[in-house]
Amino acid sequence: MTGTTLSRPRVIVPAALVGLALIAVLAALDAGDTLLSIPEAILLGIVEGLTEYLPVSSTGHLTVTQQLLGLTDTDAGKEAADAYAIAIQSGAIVAVLGLYRLRIATALLAVTGRGPDPVGGRRLAIAIVAGFLPAAIAGFLLGDVIKEHLFGLWPVIGAWFVGGLVILAWPPSANRPGRALEALTLRDGLVIGLVQTIALWPGVSRSLVVILAALAVGLSIAAAIEFAFLLGLVTLGAATLYESIDKGGVIIDQFGVSAPILGFVAAFLSAATAVVWMVNYVQRRGLAVFGWYRIGVAAVVAVLALTVL
Repeated sequence: MTGTTLSRPRVIVPAALVGLALIAVLAALDAGDTLLSIPEAILLGIVEGLTEYLPVSSTGHLTVTQQLLGLTDTDAGKEAADAYAIAIQSGAIVAVLGLYRLRIATALLAVTGRGPDPVGGRRLAIAIVAGFLPAAIAGFLLGDVIKEHLFGLWPVIGAWFVGGLVILAWPPSANRPGRALEALTLRDGLVIGLVQTIALWPGVSRSLVVILAALAVGLSIAAAIEFAFLLGLVTLGAATLYESIDKGGVIIDQFGVSAPILGFVAAFLSAATAVVWMVNYVQRRGLAVFGWYRIGVAAVVAVLALTVL
């Protein structure tokens, strides 16, 4: 991953801070009595942004946070909370669009036959589409079943723990050589896409399984992280758009308008920070810290589930 690929958030952060101030004014004028308060929305946004692209599962963290806040105590609240956990991903998506705008623009030029490497760009675009389709099909067919049976504490705890063990058992990835993104094939994309369907289980982490699958097909750690980000733009974007259209009314009825928007801005800011940190950290030190974190958070939440939740 080169320095020209990741655009530092010099413009993104000031613009978002201005937006945050404007939305805060709107929030003060929002007189509706809603289930989601402004501080809770900001907390959910920070949790989403910090965990969306780290291999720790944003859905798992949001599920636990929502239960601690009591947002899932009623059927209507749970429906809105589950939908918002997906819709709020849009903040993280916009952050990566800003940070990777140069890479995305180059890839789009390559698809049209322009740019410095049109052949590699087309291969990358094909691999992204191939990686997106399996999860899209599985999510469409199994989405309701997953929400009904897996959006709970114990499925998330189990996924956190198992994922942590997998990371710790995985061969060290820091500074390892490997292929560049443009060397991905259609078969590589399909393999990564099939593995990505595992992440439909909350707590698994889409970023984790995509990074590991990309390493398994021979990418370098830098290229694997970058592919996870780029594939996430398509996968998360489609899921967010579908959920916002399908459940947008439910979210507004239960949570209002201003609080969800504030959550979006908080997710945007925290995701931009987390992505820049992760890229620099993982290339130097690998993924092991996330394995220990996942096992630790699984243990803490298991104790909470048995005693408090």
